[in-house]
Amino acid sequence: METETATRWLTDAEQCAWRTHLDVSRLLMHQLEKDLQPFGLTNNDYEILVNLSESEGLRMRMSDLATATLQSKSRLSHQITRMETAGLVRRVNCESDRRGLYAVLTDEGMETMRKVAPHHVASVREHFIDLLPPEALAALHASLRPVAEHLRENRGKI
Repeated sequence: METETATRWLTDAEQCAWRTHLDVSRLLMHQLEKDLQPFGLTNNDYEILVNLSESEGLRMRMSDLATATLQSKSRLSHQITRMETAGLVRRVNCESDRRGLYAVLTDEGMETMRKVAPHHVASVREHFIDLLPPEALAALHASLRPVAEHLRENRGKI
């Protein structure tokens, strides 16, 4: 017979920290998205452009890009279709695997990155980085690193 364990309810302090994290996450992502709108980009578009711009040959296998951006292959495919229409990326067949596809950053996509990146960094600074003293940023990084590692290790596990 399976033994039931008592629910470990959040303390007031834990609840406060959790809800503040949720508020900051949602509000910050909303603000960053709003600041990308004048460029015709979403947060997902920008994340894809960043991943491709930092990849060797300005390309990534679609399956790897889906993993990197936490998107399903189907959702990423729709996203890439929209970005292809805008001229930011193109799909190329994988030479070593006929079923595989690469997403490749176009010249227009790279030019968009060069134009948008300074504005995005300014937005991140204004709405996050510059609001915290360096020691708080260091503590935040140290505190969140084990959570990120745990979630990466458990991604895809049920």
